[in-house]
Amino acid sequence: MTTEAEAANELMRLAKAIAHHDRRYHAEDAPEISDAEYDALVRRNAELEAAFPHLVRANSPNRKVGHEVSASPLSKVQHEVRMMSLDNAFADDEVAEFLARVRRFLNLPADAEVAVTAEDKIDGLSCSLRYEEGRLVRAATRGDGMVGEDVTANVAHVTGIPQMLRGKAPALFEIRGEVYMAKQDFTALNAAQQERGERLFATPRNAAAGSLRQKDASVTAARPLRFLAHGWGAASEVPAASQVEMMRLIEGWGVPVSPDLVRCTSLEQMLHHYRSIGERRAALPYDIDGVVYKVDRLDWQARLGSVGKAPRWGLAHKFPAERAETTLEAIDVQVGRTGKLTPVGRLSGVLVGGVTVFNVTLHNRDEIGRLGLRIGDRIIIQRAGDVIPQVVENLTREVPREPYYFPDHCPQCASEAVAEEGEVDVRCTGGLVCPAQRTERLRHFVSRAALDIEGLGEKTIAEFFALGWLENPADIFRLKARRAAILEREGWQEKSVDNLLAAIEAKRVPDAARLLFGLGIRHVGAVTARDLMKRFATLPRLREVADLAHGGDDDARAELLTIDGVGPVVVEALGDFFHEPHNRAVWDDLLGELDPPPYVVETRDSAVAGKTVVFTGKLETMSRDEAKAQAERLGARSAGSVSAKTDLVVAGPGAGSKLKQAAALGIEVIDEAEWAAIVSAAG
Repeated sequence: MTTEAEAANELMRLAKAIAHHDRRYHAEDAPEISDAEYDALVRRNAELEAAFPHLVRANSPNRKVGHEVSASPLSKVQHEVRMMSLDNAFADDEVAEFLARVRRFLNLPADAEVAVTAEDKIDGLSCSLRYEEGRLVRAATRGDGMVGEDVTANVAHVTGIPQMLRGKAPALFEIRGEVYMAKQDFTALNAAQQERGERLFATPRNAAAGSLRQKDASVTAARPLRFLAHGWGAASEVPAASQVEMMRLIEGWGVPVSPDLVRCTSLEQMLHHYRSIGERRAALPYDIDGVVYKVDRLDWQARLGSVGKAPRWGLAHKFPAERAETTLEAIDVQVGRTGKLTPVGRLSGVLVGGVTVFNVTLHNRDEIGRLGLRIGDRIIIQRAGDVIPQVVENLTREVPREPYYFPDHCPQCASEAVAEEGEVDVRCTGGLVCPAQRTERLRHFVSRAALDIEGLGEKTIAEFFALGWLENPADIFRLKARRAAILEREGWQEKSVDNLLAAIEAKRVPDAARLLFGLGIRHVGAVTARDLMKRFATLPRLREVADLAHGGDDDARAELLTIDGVGPVVVEALGDFFHEPHNRAVWDDLLGELDPPPYVVETRDSAVAGKTVVFTGKLETMSRDEAKAQAERLGARSAGSVSAKTDLVVAGPGAGSKLKQAAALGIEVIDEAEWAAIVSAAG
């Protein structure tokens, strides 16, 4: 049985791994693992969070969509309505549980009919089309769900995206769907690429993503892209009461929707449609990886809302992965910025799912041991839409062969490599002595999600590091003193040097949360960094509390643990970071160069924004989950227990100890009707 400490450590590792693969897939169009392998990581994360709900972090993968926009020349677009992702199901009973959850959330009888739409899930690039008075005014990729890339000029060349809608559409309406490349078009494109001696695309999805996200729209025009709508975002009016009716209206406006979109009124109908599409999958003109279900009634969708990254009213029922047999020819070990040693298997090229694959991630030392892998073994791999597959089985583990020994020293710096107690990952102990970690940490510091310093990329960091100009983050802000020396380097001109130095100077007053994330403290991701700064406002105050907690101050530790998403592992990581003399020196050196202002928290305009609300007793007009979701939408924090920091208690019939505790502490108590009035007043 997994212990709480083991679960906390594994959740930290999963969050980092999933974030990495999100970036590779969504932002860089260069996935490293298969859909099935990625889904397995997400499912394991969900299992642990269900078993240990108090360990759920604010940066949980279940709360994230896609990834930050990549460093491309395309301009950013803020989505008016967030572009969500979907939770996944892999078995029939998970689909049944989805319907049961919907009924429980809406307080419906167990046998109440819940109609849903069902349609094939295209493996393409999500895109949002904004129409005003029927005219297309802007198109954007999903990005991280909140910010995407402007591809308005590019979608003018995509089949299925009209510049003007037919008929009478609302004054403002955002149509959302998938840009994809048909299988036949993909084959022809790769044939043309090969003939010209140019790079081949791995999958139709990668080809579509790379073709749409071009600065030069003429490149997009030369690629055979298509579009199918599956929903909508911001709208001045939604002129239908159901999902299927709204999709038929969109189709009537001249935007294609899936020909396999149907309305189902039972679990049996849903599963029948899923199997029907699965049987026809190979014959479909485009790649799909499952079937999407959506609650049909739009008023129910509004009540269900979302949790984390996904709407409660939608579900993706994924198809099984495809498999093939190949040979493991070599095992390479890569070193990441945290010192983690990641083994990568090199394969004999094998065709699986229409794509030839050569690499597979082997995760860690324990995974190699579990599979009994040695160089030369015949293995079964599975793939579900991406380039790098998952090892399913070792077919020759009983065959006598030289065993594989995982390195006990770092291949980059020869420092000892060990696994911490309770962890499976082996890490280099060299820290900043290790060149792989130092350069990777510097790259992380200037990355888009951290300080976002344009022009200071991997190649430049490696060059300046080799010259001894960059060792710590603060050195970046001393590069202006090396302007003349940089100009003497091959490839540098006055304009490029001045642009780089200007980009660096522009970050001397950085966002405190981005700066904290950029330091690369273990277990402190972008979301956790924001949560910490929301509480402490300034970096010196955070360090003060972390130091006190590390020194045994119970009040300081308790203050950290009250932050949503911060658990014992994060508290320990912060304490360890500030306890290390080298880290304190880097911190002090950096803050000597930078002046981050106090972090400002933006809250929604409601009577409970910024407050902590506790719901207790039996709620009669909504479920407890719906009530908590309402509180979060109003900018409030929903807590499970009453304390001196509670601002408001909403009590239903049967409220017991929490109501008494609220009375003893003098906390305001209201009933469900009064809460409904607060929600209504906030719009």
